[in-house]
Amino acid sequence: METPSTTYTMPRIGDPAPDFTAPTTHGDLTLSEYNKDAWVIMFSHPADFTPVCTTELSAFAMDKEWFAAHNTKLIGLSIDSIHSHLAWVNNVREKTGVYMDFPIIADLDMHVAHLYGMLHPGASSTAAVRAVFFIDPKGVIRLIMYYPLNVGRNMEEIQRVLVALQTADTHACALPVNWVEGDKVIVPPPKNLKEMDARIADQSVEKVDFYLARKSL
Repeated sequence: METPSTTYTMPRIGDPAPDFTAPTTHGDLTLSEYNKDAWVIMFSHPADFTPVCTTELSAFAMDKEWFAAHNTKLIGLSIDSIHSHLAWVNNVREKTGVYMDFPIIADLDMHVAHLYGMLHPGASSTAAVRAVFFIDPKGVIRLIMYYPLNVGRNMEEIQRVLVALQTADTHACALPVNWVEGDKVIVPPPKNLKEMDARIADQSVEKVDFYLARKSL
């Protein structure tokens, strides 16, 4: 009798982050435990000992103190073995002085890659694309980025959107195009006529019109 195949649904923004336990360079890791009281950025790379991936994971490692200061933990992933991960981490440390000491998942059975939609058959059926998942302290997926195998991620943008998500949560606001920390934020638009009239009369915010208003934090 055949065992039914597992069906995976690609997670979306606002979904609970699928939980898992997986082997990593820090030992077995359960996402829901790692995620407690902190943000998590989980990112996949196609393979160890490849040039673009080395630059990317090195960049995460070099900025680990910045992420820690923003209450954020890192998790890497590729469909390589623990032995490959360890050898790669050590090689990068020996050659560049950069120590990629955050957990890197050894996803040999591709379970986590399937759970998170990191395998795109049009790109490769055996290597994860460059996916990035932002998971908040409640275990909810807040933002997803996908990059192709041959284009590296932008670390400034990853940090910008993390700060934007945290700012929006803290101040119940929205962020305009190209927002960076220190810029004015967008005040939520009015939901009824009373709120609209109050907004029109409000001199404490910068208004383009009643529906588009900015303020400094």
